[in-house]
Amino acid sequence: MAGDIVKCIGRQVKLFRERAGLTQAQLGEAIGYSEEQVSSVEQGRRVPQPDFLDAADEALGAFGVLRAAREEVANVQLPAFFRGAARLEAQAVEFHAYECLVVNGLLQTEDYARAVLNMQRPLLEEEAIERLVSARLARQELLSRQPAPLMSFVTEEAVLRRPYGGATVLRGQLERLLHVGQMRNVELQVMPTNVDDHAGTAGPLALLEPKGRQTMAYVEAQSISRLLTDRKSVREIEQRYGIIRAQALRPRESLELIEKLRGEI
Repeated sequence: MAGDIVKCIGRQVKLFRERAGLTQAQLGEAIGYSEEQVSSVEQGRRVPQPDFLDAADEALGAFGVLRAAREEVANVQLPAFFRGAARLEAQAVEFHAYECLVVNGLLQTEDYARAVLNMQRPLLEEEAIERLVSARLARQELLSRQPAPLMSFVTEEAVLRRPYGGATVLRGQLERLLHVGQMRNVELQVMPTNVDDHAGTAGPLALLEPKGRQTMAYVEAQSISRLLTDRKSVREIEQRYGIIRAQALRPRESLELIEKLRGEI
């Protein structure tokens, strides 16, 4: 199903490109992509990023048709168990997360995301990996959306030392965290490995507040997820996350540690 939708959008790009009298190379030059990337999108081998669809729509005079496909593309790329949470995440005015296994998807670099997905067992097909990487990167628009949502992330120090994909990939990921950590609407914290009191032993968690709605909690393990909306459960997760933040390094100390870890690579 996901592949069919991507192929359909690729055919639409090709139709509007030919209607405009442009070659793939000319369209690529106009929107900042290579000829090969345009060809891959048109053939349904590459999932178009939101900026590709926006730029192509404008360059080809597509009357908003390609731009309108953004949400559909983003939705079909995601695992079925995560789609409902992703729709709410995109509307969030606040988002907070604790991670103990990998860097949160909203903060991952393309190389790190690909490395994490490559390690999944059973092995994923290459097409599925590329689709999931594209979806993960598209979700990151939330970080810079206006008005800016209030966001915080707590990540285990051990995660920031684990070289998924190799040292170069880890270094790029740490640099990404240092960049995001300078954003005014985002606070990054690191949970040091040597703490002797830790409220996060139950695993990863996320809290999100969609616009005009009450805060919800999201928990996930082994491709099974739960979106919690009852007030008692959400309140317990909020309390747990508050304690986790209090136990973690402060934001400035956290960035200093990330800088130190980057220097050790």
